[in-house]
Amino acid sequence: MSEKIRALIVDDELLARKFIRQMLKHEPDWELIGEASNGKEAVEMINAQEPDIVFLDVQMPEMDGFAVLEAVGLGQLPDIVFTTAYESYAIRAFELHALDYLLKPFDQQRFRDAMKHARERLHSRPEEDGRLQIGALLERINSKQAYLDRLIIKADGRITFLNTREIDWIEADDKYVHLHTGKGARMVRQTLSAMETQLDPAKFVRIHRSTMVNLERIKELQPLFNGEYSLLMEDKTKLTLSRTYKDKLFGLLGKPL
Repeated sequence: MSEKIRALIVDDELLARKFIRQMLKHEPDWELIGEASNGKEAVEMINAQEPDIVFLDVQMPEMDGFAVLEAVGLGQLPDIVFTTAYESYAIRAFELHALDYLLKPFDQQRFRDAMKHARERLHSRPEEDGRLQIGALLERINSKQAYLDRLIIKADGRITFLNTREIDWIEADDKYVHLHTGKGARMVRQTLSAMETQLDPAKFVRIHRSTMVNLERIKELQPLFNGEYSLLMEDKTKLTLSRTYKDKLFGLLGKPL
């Protein structure tokens, strides 16, 4: 390792990268060697520049932080500080494997604590230990047993819990999703693709690029034009089943009698 700690920032949000960049400027033993705004750039920069530390956003479109780790490979991984807006599964996984993370939005003191821990790890912990921990994390993330039964939701200064079986359908809204239940809708900061990886695919299925449904809440299917269908949910909501996802849904529902 060089005299200065060489850091790479990976985040698709400009403001998040700017905050970390400004914090690093005040640390004489840290050197910012680059920034990546997506997963593909991150993989290329990690392989080419071999940073000591990567501040890695978990939730990025198309190629998320976990996919970056798998693409780089455990043998080439630098030390990782995860930055994330996840409120549930990923946080528990980080804590279980003793990996450092910053829960967005984080403040200056929390960031300084993460930098302190990173310094200590670089000087005292063998690289192999960190790679084994990340390997265990990826195995847990990819495990079929990792599907959530309960979501932890933070809103208006409170933390509440929602059993996934209560969800009727899920609607995408940029980097947020709306969880529709019999008691109303709950909004969480999560992409639909990220939510899809955390829910049991035998119970929740994508029917459109912006919609997922709980299979048990489907009441009726009505054919439309061009191979599409209208789904009538138990809460009387009508949703569109696109041709792209039709075969997968019918495969789960089975053939009509």
